[in-house]
Amino acid sequence: MSAPLHDALRALPHGPGFRFVDRLLELEPGVRGVGEFTLRGGEAFLRGHFPGDPLLPGVLLLEAAAQLAGVVAQSDPARPPLPGLKLTAIRGAKILGAVRPGETVRLEARVLARLGPLVQAEATADVAGRSVLQAQLVLTGTETGR
Repeated sequence: MSAPLHDALRALPHGPGFRFVDRLLELEPGVRGVGEFTLRGGEAFLRGHFPGDPLLPGVLLLEAAAQLAGVVAQSDPARPPLPGLKLTAIRGAKILGAVRPGETVRLEARVLARLGPLVQAEATADVAGRSVLQAQLVLTGTETGR
């Protein structure tokens, strides 16, 4: 991973136990990005979701998409990063398939619009070319200087 990609990914505020973007493959700062997350199989949440048939919870798939959208938004060279950027709305989300241990999710996020502390983005995810997520996301932060 190149230094700018690595630095952009390190900007995620999430701790290691709640980071759902392992690698940043492409980044058009402030516009779009592509990343990956591999579900390893040893994650604690898999013990209960579901015993004997583990799969990534859909809400965590949405969280992965939101994390990537945040990386894209925060990398915009024309705007200062928004402190406390968080997922605040999900629209039109469709979870189209399951992600199982050992599989790698390819995520793509695109910033559609920004207004003050609001970032509107769209995201998709696939596993081996099979679509597993489509969603529109709103992230909200705090404007600097306020």
